[in-house]
Amino acid sequence: MTLLLSIAAALLCSLISLLGIILLGLREFNLKKVMLLLVAFSSGTMLGTAFLHLIPESLELTGENTFIFILLGICIFFIVEKLLNWRHCHDIECDVHPFAYMNLVGDGLHNFLDGIIIASSFLVSLSLGITTTIAVIYHEIPQEIGDFGVLLHGGFSKKQALTLNLLSGLISIIGVLAAFYIYSLTNLMVNYFLPIAAAGFIYIAGSDLIPQLHKKNNIGDSITQLLLIIMGIVLMWGFKFLFIH
Repeated sequence: MTLLLSIAAALLCSLISLLGIILLGLREFNLKKVMLLLVAFSSGTMLGTAFLHLIPESLELTGENTFIFILLGICIFFIVEKLLNWRHCHDIECDVHPFAYMNLVGDGLHNFLDGIIIASSFLVSLSLGITTTIAVIYHEIPQEIGDFGVLLHGGFSKKQALTLNLLSGLISIIGVLAAFYIYSLTNLMVNYFLPIAAAGFIYIAGSDLIPQLHKKNNIGDSITQLLLIIMGIVLMWGFKFLFIH
């Protein structure tokens, strides 16, 4: 049952890649405005999930070693980003992906890790699995919008970009299967991946999402961004009371 729930959650996250169909009807100005709002909100959900759910659960499993794995996870994500020249792109005119194919490689790896994170969370509890999936979904929305724009800019047709984005998203299911296979060999896998997942959420929010928000520095936009970040955190905090682990 846990495996089926994890696969269903990963599939749901994968379908976010089809958002490109909706974007085709939006003007560029409106799309950029919506993107920043989504980035701010997803920053809050990722930080909230990391600090209010993943880290507390990991502390129960591994104690103070949690913080060692968090630091290790931050280093891992830094190395991956350097090796693949990969950044989650959230801007329509994105120049951080030098090649469309490199974007696909990086996005595929990211989705694989998402699958592992989702599976690891469901293996701990249903509530943690649902909460983590929601955080991943909110992050996937701006990411997939950016990736769709990168693929179009890289020379792919709209149909090709949608298809490739979907196939890349489905790699998360492979991550789920890999996580359950590793878990069948040793159940210590959850102990290791929860703090690393938290590190990934913190790293993405801190090094990629929030810096994007600094592109808009007027007081009105800044207040809106802060409120959306707080809303994302409060949403994840609310799930602590909605579910019982």
